[in-house]
Amino acid sequence: MSSTEDLPSLRTTADYQFGAGAGAALFPAEADLEVRRSSSGRPQQVVATDGRIVTYGTDGRFTLGLAGGRRLLDALEAPAGRVVVGDESEPFVREGKNVFAKFVSAVDPDVRPGDEVAIVHEADGDLLGVGRAELSADAMADFDTGMAVMVREGAVDAE
Repeated sequence: MSSTEDLPSLRTTADYQFGAGAGAALFPAEADLEVRRSSSGRPQQVVATDGRIVTYGTDGRFTLGLAGGRRLLDALEAPAGRVVVGDESEPFVREGKNVFAKFVSAVDPDVRPGDEVAIVHEADGDLLGVGRAELSADAMADFDTGMAVMVREGAVDAE
């Protein structure tokens, strides 16, 4: 199966997981995408010239790479898919350190534990990293302790 044959099913999964329009944003038809496969032939990673877009987990859900996070931010209207942090967290998130609830200034109200999210800066909306939500949006807003997002990859270089 070529990567163009995979695109419709990958787009459908992305739309389901992230919301309408996410599939076209992550996997545009005109993009030069490489679909890396597992030994069984199942799509495992989707990579573009700007980096890893997603990894396709065995649970049928995507984990975001920084390139995928950037594409989602461009496609989805704020606050969809976002956890917002301030200046005090920026350097730590860029280094790949986790986000704690007390530092979350805003969050997409639909975020649930286990969701893939983009962590952005409150002032300029720059992508700081991508990761998995550990708390619901309500809990992130209410708690003063606890890990809010397990950061998978930080955007080390300032954008």
